[in-house]
Amino acid sequence: MTQAKAMHEPACEPLPRHFNAADHFIDRHLKEGRAGHLAIIDRDGEMNYARLAERVAQAASMYRALGLRQEDRVALAMSDSADYLACFWGALKAGVVPVCLNTLLTPNQYHYILGDCRAQVLIVEQSLYAQFAELIPALPNLEKVIVVNGREANHDTLAERLDSASLESRSVATTCDDIAFWLYSSGSTGNPKGVPHRHASLYWTAELYGKGVLGIQPHDRIFSIAKLFFAYGLGNGMTFPLSVGATAILYDGRPTPAAALDIMERHQPTIFCGVPTLYAALLADPELAQHPGSKALRRSISAGEALPKETGERWEKRFGSPILDGVGSTEMLHIYLTNQPGDVQYGCSGRPVPGYQVKLVDENGDDIEAANEIGEMLVKGPSAAGGYWNQRDKSLRTFVGEWTCTGDKYYRDEQGRYHYCGRSDDMFKSGGNWVSPFEVESTLMQHEGVMEAAVVARSDDTENLKPAAYVVLKATVADEEAFSRELQDFVRSRIELWKYPRWVYFVDELPKTATGKIQRFKLRAREQVPA
Repeated sequence: MTQAKAMHEPACEPLPRHFNAADHFIDRHLKEGRAGHLAIIDRDGEMNYARLAERVAQAASMYRALGLRQEDRVALAMSDSADYLACFWGALKAGVVPVCLNTLLTPNQYHYILGDCRAQVLIVEQSLYAQFAELIPALPNLEKVIVVNGREANHDTLAERLDSASLESRSVATTCDDIAFWLYSSGSTGNPKGVPHRHASLYWTAELYGKGVLGIQPHDRIFSIAKLFFAYGLGNGMTFPLSVGATAILYDGRPTPAAALDIMERHQPTIFCGVPTLYAALLADPELAQHPGSKALRRSISAGEALPKETGERWEKRFGSPILDGVGSTEMLHIYLTNQPGDVQYGCSGRPVPGYQVKLVDENGDDIEAANEIGEMLVKGPSAAGGYWNQRDKSLRTFVGEWTCTGDKYYRDEQGRYHYCGRSDDMFKSGGNWVSPFEVESTLMQHEGVMEAAVVARSDDTENLKPAAYVVLKATVADEEAFSRELQDFVRSRIELWKYPRWVYFVDELPKTATGKIQRFKLRAREQVPA
């Protein structure tokens, strides 16, 4: 495999061997005169960098008082708040490893993850405690439970623990390659996979994407729909603002369109981080059509799923802010391929983030050099994880030397922009020709009556694979059969004939992971309807 060059590749100078990310993202601001800068706006009000540093120091002291030693693990099942930041960065300061738990999982999934990561302490939001109550006695490694924003059983509360803790100013000596924290993959087709990340990875995503692409500045206010337990949200809502002394706007509720726009109007973020489904919902809601949003908005970004062209164009027209659609992963920690300011082309994923390299390979693993030829994308960069926790076979298949296999199918056009075709297991051939589910979905969503669409392969009565579309409508239609034919004709008139959906099913919603990714495997598993 030959090495592909990124369009602009900055020199990623190695970090000092001894590096603790809490010093860089928290304590540094006090030394550089930003103690009074606004760090956080959350459910409880505002917090400046001086107060945040105090809470982080108290959290570090709390972990030591609990008997946790360097490299021990603490599970965080918390809503986005200043408390979350204190517990996360306090852990890094103490050399303890936080495991960020998705707050939307089931008790069975929590049982698996807590057993897998062997966390000794669980810090859990009172509103989530019921999901964990029956699990706690069955977890042999779990020694202590601390409850946030309430009291349960005989467990300590976080407020009590932090308020009584000393101000520990010393950070544990860690190297840039020490494991700083864990995330868990979305687990859309099986149990989630633990992904340990290094202290250095936090630095590199902030430098290469936060500063290099977003151009984030101390005066910025950043609001992320994705929560802090996601890789995408962790960068947007925590490391990017903290890397420059900017302000993170944190929201602990369900990110409905109305709630998102209300926060934008009240707090006037300059950078908004959304996902395609929310952008589409915001644009489709007639009650929000005249909502002012944020007049200060200068950057909008999207990830999680590829952004349909029509959604990007409508958002830019409505709010005056182009959406920088990008691609990232839990394994790479944040976005590595993106549209960039002044270089936005909707319907594609743009170019590599400076500092990352991507390449396409064919079924034999050989590099694809020609334009417009579909292949699997591999990426390399300084924020890549080293492997999955206790998943050797999956690690060997995903992390190949310096390269990480993304599982995404792409092609590169003549201008060097990359176009998403679908997950490797979603792509299929119809009559010997490749069908990209994303291309068909994007075409369907250009129809004024379509809110969302998902396309999968189905066998017809001759056992040939053909596209089947599941469609969420903006409003009910009187004659679904006639509207189905209208959508088929609409697609036929815009892309190649073999790509139009032979079946159209109307559904109220599409199955998705907690990250908003469409679970097409669930649609493929549905009972086949004859042609």
